[in-house]
Amino acid sequence: MSDTSSPRDTAVVIGGGMTGILTASVLSLFADVTIIERDELPTEPEPRKGLPQARHAHLLWAGGVAALERLLPGIGDHLVDQGAWRAGIMTDLVSKAPSGPWFRRFTTPTVNLVCSRDLLDATVRKAVLRDERITVRGRAEVSGLVGTASQITGVRIHTDGSDETIPAKIVVDASGRSSRATVWLKDLGIPTIPERTVDAGVVYASRMFKAPGSTADKFPIVNVQADPSQAPGQGGIILPIEDGRWLVTLSGTRGGEPTSDPEAFVSFAKGLRHPIIGDLIEQAEPLTDPVMSRSTANIRRYFEKAAKWPEGFVVVGDAVAAYNPVYGHGLSAAAQCAVAINDALLDYGLHHRGLSRRLQKAVAQPVGNAWNLAVGQDVLYPGATEEGPTATDRFGAALVDRAVDAGARSPHAQRYLLEVMSMQRPPTRLFSPGMLFQMAMGRKRPHLDEPPLAATEREALRG
Repeated sequence: MSDTSSPRDTAVVIGGGMTGILTASVLSLFADVTIIERDELPTEPEPRKGLPQARHAHLLWAGGVAALERLLPGIGDHLVDQGAWRAGIMTDLVSKAPSGPWFRRFTTPTVNLVCSRDLLDATVRKAVLRDERITVRGRAEVSGLVGTASQITGVRIHTDGSDETIPAKIVVDASGRSSRATVWLKDLGIPTIPERTVDAGVVYASRMFKAPGSTADKFPIVNVQADPSQAPGQGGIILPIEDGRWLVTLSGTRGGEPTSDPEAFVSFAKGLRHPIIGDLIEQAEPLTDPVMSRSTANIRRYFEKAAKWPEGFVVVGDAVAAYNPVYGHGLSAAAQCAVAINDALLDYGLHHRGLSRRLQKAVAQPVGNAWNLAVGQDVLYPGATEEGPTATDRFGAALVDRAVDAGARSPHAQRYLLEVMSMQRPPTRLFSPGMLFQMAMGRKRPHLDEPPLAATEREALRG
């Protein structure tokens, strides 16, 4: 008997970063997937040219952990086996709020996954690419879309001095901050996509240290957040990662930027709103020189509002909205975008008329949540936008300040705030009756004037 089964559909994913890899894992249930990637993707945890931001501190917030586990069950345990650790959001975090106070530490079941970006990417990539339905075309670049303003049917790629067309039932742009989707759509006659940029002018300097002495086994994340009401805003974070290392990222807005000078790294950290980070790394052995990043603007492209949208094309992740990395929500938004695509495909299938528009609106929700969290602070810095903060921006920032103040005084209020900051709940959670009650009437303890360190942690601080 002859085989009468129909061939599988094909899909193309532009970009082999975290968003692209996770999206490919979802699409592979419905089609054979080709990932087009400019780099040669490494097989082990190591840096790659197209991901310079991997050298800075990253967190996978609890909302992102849940999304990642849903897409790849057991991946969290596998990461822990490789050296990652689960950090209780308030148990293992020593954090100074933008408005000044230190947050209290308390036990919570909500956890972040903490490790280097290289380890996270390599572990997820290896798990996904075991699927034989997914193929990677490395050292290839997409030069344009194939199709019309109403239907995309594939992509044109350039590789090894030659051009090629790859047909696809669906094309997903996960190429990140450098996406050319708006240009490609304009070439097809689709009207200009609405866009907003909020650029606080943040510069990052990151350096790897060997954790000193007894801190190598476990030490909390230490975070001194910048205060947007006092420009320039300067902050820093110590992220304990695998192999007994501390990844330390310092940041500063216009007029207060860190430099690449190794001799200035500790002194910059000591000059933050509290010297704790500088005091700690002064005793640690540096393993690398500082590496810099200046590409930190928040850029939001409102594809879901386009008047016309072609079938067979979707834009996801940082290609929709790229964020100031200091808030650490990009990875969580990427995982939640992939979950949104998964749910829509399970509901409608790959051949549903109007599917691409539905998918574009679905990914707009997690992207929008991360965007609101990022720009809520950045928009207040001088020069962040041409027009300055709107009345809505100022209202949102004032609400967050009240929520942070309540959270610093009360664990009950802090739990509401954490649900939002960890991307488990949308920012509208801050308007819930429970949170409004905590801000207005809840029991309030005095602010902490000093970092809430355990006795052993204070010993490390004293050296």
